[in-house]
Amino acid sequence: MQRLTIVLVLTFWTLQLFGHAGCMLHTCEHIEFRAAPKTVKKNVNYPTDYFRSPINGQLRLSGSFGELRPNHFHAGIDIKSTIGGAGQAIIAAADGYVARVKVQAGGYGNAIYLRHPNGYTTVYAHLSEFAPELAAYVKEQQYARQSFSVDLYPSAGQISFKKGDRIGKLGNSGSSRGPHLHFEIRDSGTEEPINPLLFGLKISDTQAPRLHQIRVYALNGERETLDARSYDIQKGKTRHYIKGDTVYVGADKAGFALKAYDHMNGVTNWNGVYRISMLVDEQPWYEFTAERFAFHQTRGINAHMDYEERVTKKSNFNRCYLLPGNKLPFYDNLINKGVVQLSSERASKITMITEDISGNTSTLVFWAKASQTQKAVVKRRFNYVLPYDSENAIDNGAMYFYFPKQSLYETLYLDYRSSSDFSENVHSDVHHVHNRLTPLHKYCDIAIQPTTLPKHLRDKAFIAKCDKKSSITNMGNKWKDGRLWGKTRNFGDFCIMVDTIPPSIKPQTFQANMRGKNRMTFRIDDNYATGGGARGLDYRATVDGQWILMEYDAKNDRLIHRFDERIPAGKHELRLVVTDAVGNRREYEATFTR
Repeated sequence: MQRLTIVLVLTFWTLQLFGHAGCMLHTCEHIEFRAAPKTVKKNVNYPTDYFRSPINGQLRLSGSFGELRPNHFHAGIDIKSTIGGAGQAIIAAADGYVARVKVQAGGYGNAIYLRHPNGYTTVYAHLSEFAPELAAYVKEQQYARQSFSVDLYPSAGQISFKKGDRIGKLGNSGSSRGPHLHFEIRDSGTEEPINPLLFGLKISDTQAPRLHQIRVYALNGERETLDARSYDIQKGKTRHYIKGDTVYVGADKAGFALKAYDHMNGVTNWNGVYRISMLVDEQPWYEFTAERFAFHQTRGINAHMDYEERVTKKSNFNRCYLLPGNKLPFYDNLINKGVVQLSSERASKITMITEDISGNTSTLVFWAKASQTQKAVVKRRFNYVLPYDSENAIDNGAMYFYFPKQSLYETLYLDYRSSSDFSENVHSDVHHVHNRLTPLHKYCDIAIQPTTLPKHLRDKAFIAKCDKKSSITNMGNKWKDGRLWGKTRNFGDFCIMVDTIPPSIKPQTFQANMRGKNRMTFRIDDNYATGGGARGLDYRATVDGQWILMEYDAKNDRLIHRFDERIPAGKHELRLVVTDAVGNRREYEATFTR
C-alpha cells in the first residue's frame, strides 16, 4: 500500500534551503493509486507516402507539433486557411472510417477522428461543419441524447471516406482563437499523437530557428534552483554567442534553458522547434525531440519549461535538464539528467544545436565556469516541506489540502498562511496556499471549514479561488464531514463564498416575428467562472414542450438554434432554462411565430 505524508507544521520559518527546521512529518494510508504508464514508443519509421495534405493548397503552419503552450504540448499542427478564413474544404488524408466524432463547446470543438488500415488515426479539429452524411448522424444523436455536447463512436465502417473526400469545413469551433485546422496523426493502438511532419507532409521552410536567450541555473545536489539568470543571445557569422562568451555560476552544478522559435517561409508565426541538442565539451549531454507523447503526460510541460518565466513574462524557455519529477518521453543522450558539473579552475564548453524538422539548424556556443566567490544560497519563507515523489496532505482543521502522488515536479517548500476577511460574502478564513509561480501536475483536493455561514446558504456555498485581479472562480461545492470541498490544479488564495444570483439570459437574434429567420440566438452568462471540481452552466431549451438543439459557443457565451423542419410555420412557445454550478436558475419564456 502506498504511503501518504501528512504535514502538520503551522509555524513560519525563514531558512536556508539546506536546513529544514520545524517540520514534523508522519504517514497514513491513502486508498487510491494507479499503475505506472507504459513507455512511449520512439524513433519509429513512419510511412512518408501514405497520407496526403488535409487541405488543397500550400501548407502554411501557425502552430507546430510539440511546441510550448500553456499547460500542454501542442498535439498536432495548426494549418492556416488558404482562403483567409473559415469555410475551406477539409480533405480526408487517407482512406478510413469515422471511429469517433466529438462536439463540445470548448477544446477541439467539432472534431472528426478517421481510423486508417495502416494503424494510424487522423484528427481534424475546430471544424465549422461536418460533411452532410456525418452532420445528419451527429444531429440525430444530439436529439436522441438531448445534448449539444456529444462524444460518439460509430461502428467500424458505418461512415467511411476515401482519400481526397471532403469531410468538413475549416472553422473556429471550440477553444480556437481564429479559423484554422488543427490536424493530428495518432497511433491507433495507444492514442499517442505523433508529429505529422514525420509522415511526408511538405512545408516550405528554408529559415533556421531563431535563438533569443539562454537561462542559467545554479543548482544544488537535488537539482533545486539556488539562482537563475538570463543572457541575451547574439548572432555571429557562423554561430550564435553571448556577450563575454563565459557565464559564471554561483554553484558547482548548473542547468541551462533555451528560448528559441522556428520560423517558416510565408508565415510570420513563431512556432516551436523540433529538436534541441546540448553538448558539454563536445560530448552529447542532452537531447529533446518533439516526436510523440501520451496525452496524460502533456501537463508535464510545466516541468520542461521554466514555469515562473512563463507566468511572469510569457517567456517560453526549454529546460535542458530534468527536474526530479519530470516523466516526459522527449529526451535522449542524457548524462546526469542534463545537469553540468562545473569547475572554478577551468571553463566547460557548452554547445546547443537547435533544429527544425526541415533540417535547418542554429548553433549556440558559450563557456560556463563555477564562480570562485561564495556559492548561491536561496533563502525563502516556508512552513511545509512536501517531497515531490510522495503523496502529501496538509490539515490544520480549518483547511485541508491533498496532493496526489506525482503532483509535484520537485520537492516543494510550501508557504501557507491564513487571514481573516470580514467582507459580506466571505464565510471562512482566507487560506493563502503558496503562490502562482509553482505548477501542479494533478488536481488536488481542498476542503475548508466555514466560520459564519448561515444554514440556509449552505447549498449556495462554494470554494472560491481569488486571483490578484479580484476575479473569482468556483472550484467546487461538495459538503463532507462539515467542510466544503473542491479541486484545484493551481495554488492561490481560497475561501468560502456564496452565490445566490441566477445566470442571465439575453435575446440577441430573437423577436416575436421570426418569419424568414434561419436561426435564433441568446447570450447566457454567470457572475462566477468555474474550474476544478465545479461544473459550468447547464441549459435546456424547448419549443412547444419538445427539446431543441442549442449549439453553445463558449467563446462568446452564445446559444444558437438553427431552424429546420422540426419547428414548422406557425405560432410556438419557447422556454429556455439556464442553471449555474450551485443550482441558481433563470427561465426565459416567449412566444414567436415562424
